[in-house]
Amino acid sequence: MRQNHLRRFLGAVAIVICLTALQFPARADVFNMPSGQTSVKMVTIGNPGNAPDPATGSLYGAVSYTYKMDAYDVTTAQYTQFLNAVAATDTYGLYDSYMATDYPTVGITRSGNSGSYTYSVSGNGNVPVFDVSWGDAVRFSNWLQNGQPADAEGPGTTETGAYTLNGAVTDSALLAVTRNANATYFIPSENEWYKAAYYDPTNATYWAYATQSNTVPSNVLSASGTNNANFYNGSSYTDPTNDLTSVGAFASSPSAYGTYDQAGDVWEWNEANLYGVARELRDGSWLNVSSSLPSSSRSGIPPSGEDNYVGFRVASVPEPGSLTLLALGAIGLLLWARRRNA
Repeated sequence: MRQNHLRRFLGAVAIVICLTALQFPARADVFNMPSGQTSVKMVTIGNPGNAPDPATGSLYGAVSYTYKMDAYDVTTAQYTQFLNAVAATDTYGLYDSYMATDYPTVGITRSGNSGSYTYSVSGNGNVPVFDVSWGDAVRFSNWLQNGQPADAEGPGTTETGAYTLNGAVTDSALLAVTRNANATYFIPSENEWYKAAYYDPTNATYWAYATQSNTVPSNVLSASGTNNANFYNGSSYTDPTNDLTSVGAFASSPSAYGTYDQAGDVWEWNEANLYGVARELRDGSWLNVSSSLPSSSRSGIPPSGEDNYVGFRVASVPEPGSLTLLALGAIGLLLWARRRNA
């Protein structure tokens, strides 16, 4: 009898769980995307205290701490999860209508009316997101820091966290924004971006290109080529049909740390403030020639700017609480070992 009651109880619980799952969509989690979609994958950028790149007059590349960088650009599928989590109203313009029309085969579409907007991926969701401003990128970072909540744009979702925005949308307001001391997810500084792309810890030197090469990459779309990237070579595009290529498509052309597409595909935002009028872009894009790819190339646009060849990736450092827990755990293990040996 008891077993029958238990079976009935468990069956009822299963029904409730199924009904709940149908009523409430799966929570956004860009670190564990659905099958076939690329997840955010953080790789460690170690070797703290490395020297800056002498080729830049020792201006760039030195970072005094260990951090992590997404191996890939943020994708359209990941950004769509972000939009569906926070942008039912889209107070701060995280969505640009050109996301649906700038490319013939890929993008993000929006349906419904303000207050009940929903978003969906068009075509291949593994291409880099585009038409995102610097403000969009740091709001995505805030959302990650806050645990990917499903709530309206505002404090605790997009406006506080790694950066304090409080509604900043103009160029002057966005140029005044800086990374907060407690930031755990953020867009990289120029030095963080540069080191992940060009530094080789094996021999403590820098490559000219983020493909572990000092020679111009080929623009042939190849998963096995060891020096390939998505750019215009002066006569042909890497993918004349889709323009953008999937993140990580050049599987054998990573940086020394294992990041992909820091040469070509889309320009990427970093935190650098250029002369008080722009935020910096590095990387080059599918639309640009090879002169935009090397470590010597820098560009920038106003932080509210959105272009179909501009995207971003995120970086991170461990939460202070996590570091404390690790330290306490190590101390606990040491004391336990001493007691066992006493």
